[in-house]
Amino acid sequence: MFAAVDLGSNSFRLHIGEPAGGRMHIVRTARDPIRLAAGLDKDNLLSESAMRTAVRTLQDFRAILDEYTLDAVRVVATNTLRVARNADQLLPQLEAAIGYPVEIISGEEEGRLIYMGVARAIDKPDERRIVVDIGGGSTEVIAAIGPEITLVESFGIGTHPQTAAYFADGRITAGRFDAAVTEARARLEDAAGLYRAQGWDAAYGSSGTMRAIAEVLSKNSIGDGGMSLASLHALRDILIEFGHVDAFSLPGIKKERVPVMVGGLTVLIGVMQELGIDRLTAINAGLRLGVLSDLELRANSRDRRDAAIRACMRRFGVDSQRALRTSSLASKLYEGLEPLESRHPYLCWSAMLHEVGLAISMTGAHKHGAYIVEHADLPGFTTREQRLMGTLVLGQKGNLRKVRDALFDLDLAKAVLALRMAVVFMHARADADLAGLRVRMKAARIELDLPAQLLGKHPTLGPWLAKEEGAWSEIGIAFQAREF
Repeated sequence: MFAAVDLGSNSFRLHIGEPAGGRMHIVRTARDPIRLAAGLDKDNLLSESAMRTAVRTLQDFRAILDEYTLDAVRVVATNTLRVARNADQLLPQLEAAIGYPVEIISGEEEGRLIYMGVARAIDKPDERRIVVDIGGGSTEVIAAIGPEITLVESFGIGTHPQTAAYFADGRITAGRFDAAVTEARARLEDAAGLYRAQGWDAAYGSSGTMRAIAEVLSKNSIGDGGMSLASLHALRDILIEFGHVDAFSLPGIKKERVPVMVGGLTVLIGVMQELGIDRLTAINAGLRLGVLSDLELRANSRDRRDAAIRACMRRFGVDSQRALRTSSLASKLYEGLEPLESRHPYLCWSAMLHEVGLAISMTGAHKHGAYIVEHADLPGFTTREQRLMGTLVLGQKGNLRKVRDALFDLDLAKAVLALRMAVVFMHARADADLAGLRVRMKAARIELDLPAQLLGKHPTLGPWLAKEEGAWSEIGIAFQAREF
């Protein structure tokens, strides 16, 4: 049984799911419409009130999670925490409240997870489709064929900024509405040609806002009752006739959701006009189902992150044999160092990518590599995970001052040491002659016991180890290598 917690810009939501018979059965849900995005000021700082509300909601969610025996829990945060300048202040409070790490995912990763949920719910493996998800702070558009994504982008426009910019006082006029639609179209116009070139057999809307709009259209028989562009324009006309969000009184939506619907409708019309979509089908699947599906894959040793690493290696022409040998050796060295809290997967992935920077330049390749690893679009990875791997790649050689802060974590320092030693032995072509090698690391001392005659057999190893002694001593850690 798995749990997904979605910290969205409009609402915080929780799904607990149990896989059975190829499907994910949702056994418990919870939702709190906290409107986190409304807590951002003009400088993108979250208010103290908004942060307190967020913490209280996660405390409530934790009480629900504690009722179940769960195999894995994943908490993901989207656009508002991506843009909030004081997110680092809030994250520790959120993690303490929920009892699990909070991952701020990129817009592209959000789109991929949304699509995993949609693909799980639609049993049409060959269908060419486009999926639109309009959230509180961003809109994700995904083109795909069956389970395979061909294009995914996240656009910085959502229900909250549209409502705040054009309908802050609640008044709805034709001029305001059309200006909001034009704003939405402008955000997508550079990418529109790419999506049109993909083509699609069907288009889907996956967010709560989409389902709310679909409900209003259906229950009130507006237009043809479906999510066609003509029906959406008919709903626009009705809203303008009412003239104010408080005056809207049609069945299918709660009063407090009307401002969200109005902002979402302007985005939806803009997206459909710009991309040339005539009709959408609202579907009850998206980010949370995608997160649950991803957790299930990881539990079955089918981690998307492994595929992302291989794709990155191909893109930058990494020598896969050297990468595998370095990763294997770094792993063995790390296990021998007996870390208390293992960073083993991230060490292995970092070792696989430690030479990506060579695609830019031999000089400072580790610095180029660190930048690539931290900022590349790696499906399945969070910003925090990529930052960790970037630190390991940066620390693989040269001075250690640049990663000094990370070395205060002894387990992470052991990972840096393991990768550096693996790289050294690879450079000296000594990796095949290390039987009996032992390495130990305490807070201020490293001891490396080398097999006899290793230095004589590999003459470049001595200078490499001398550099290591200097690099570690520079930050106050003694490094001693000796043959036994």
